[in-house]
Amino acid sequence: MDSFKGSLTSFDAGHAVHRGIEKAALHASRDVPHVRVLPLADGGEGTVTAMIRGLGGVYRTIKVRGPLKAQVEAIYGIVPSMDGTPAAVIEMAAASGLWLVPEKDRNPLNTTTYGVGELILHAISQGCRQFLIGIGGSATNDGGIGMLAALGVEFRDEQGRETGLCGKDLIYITSVRTNKKHPLLEECSFRVACDVNNPLCGPQGAAFVYGPQKGASPQDIMLLDRGLANLADVSARMAPPVTGLRDNRDVPGTGAAGGLGYAFVQYLNGKLEPGIDMVMDAVGLEEEIRDAALVITGEGRMDSQTAMGKAPMGVARLAKKYGKKVLSFCGSISPGTWTPENRYFDVCIPVTPPGASLERASEWLQKAVFDYFTGEAGLL
Repeated sequence: MDSFKGSLTSFDAGHAVHRGIEKAALHASRDVPHVRVLPLADGGEGTVTAMIRGLGGVYRTIKVRGPLKAQVEAIYGIVPSMDGTPAAVIEMAAASGLWLVPEKDRNPLNTTTYGVGELILHAISQGCRQFLIGIGGSATNDGGIGMLAALGVEFRDEQGRETGLCGKDLIYITSVRTNKKHPLLEECSFRVACDVNNPLCGPQGAAFVYGPQKGASPQDIMLLDRGLANLADVSARMAPPVTGLRDNRDVPGTGAAGGLGYAFVQYLNGKLEPGIDMVMDAVGLEEEIRDAALVITGEGRMDSQTAMGKAPMGVARLAKKYGKKVLSFCGSISPGTWTPENRYFDVCIPVTPPGASLERASEWLQKAVFDYFTGEAGLL
């Protein structure tokens, strides 16, 4: 299950479904079927919590440099990967999120991703070499130079001095030095949850598309875009090509999180991928679905965006790959979103009565599951 925003986490929604199935089985005097509850997230807010609670990982809290350079407490997770080694789950917003910047101070000229790099360094010290990174909700437009600087990459101006590490400093970069980059980064892999296709710069790039919501004026946007283009120019000229390409500015998704996507691709051989795909793979969902009799998913509201790649659609597509029946229990369903002829969801059921309190979301979800399995469907 995906989360029901404002009422249930992915973990809580999954276990509410589980309890509904148990109650239905007991009511029908049947053996309780084996139910496997797996976390679900799309790489955005709640990904760390979903992965920790679903896979039995641990939280780590450290102080890092926030988007305005003051110290903030940031949380990330360490979970067992498919091969048993520790993997770090990081939401960049924990260190560099817009929510950390008071509205009156929001301006991506003045924010940095340095704290994201500090989270990565700490995870490396904890033995992590695999990283799952969610990059939504950023306050930044620094092209990732803050994060890279924390990892040992040096950005210098024409006098050979280290530049600042905010959006306004991009335009002054004339050289890049990677010889002091943390040596263990060569052993690390970075999977980056990215659900946008924006390039680094230009009319569809990070500054023009996302700068306004971060507090940038039209003049700021022009400066930021020129700075990102300058970063790409200098990087293509000086940075060792780790991806086979010297210039990755036009790779779809590199404009995500103010160019943080670009930094991962250009300097860390990061892989940008849909967030739901990253999470499903990390929890071994395909193997679970292949062996399942029935797949149940859902979210707070099913609407036109569901079909655009939200988490339940990712689950449903994977389930249909193996010919599984898919049930979807949602808080509400937008009119016309689902029809019985839908080729991904066999059944979609709204669980919340009109005007009902969201505080009883778990109760309504359990009841809907119970009613379905003991009703005319007769599955139990």
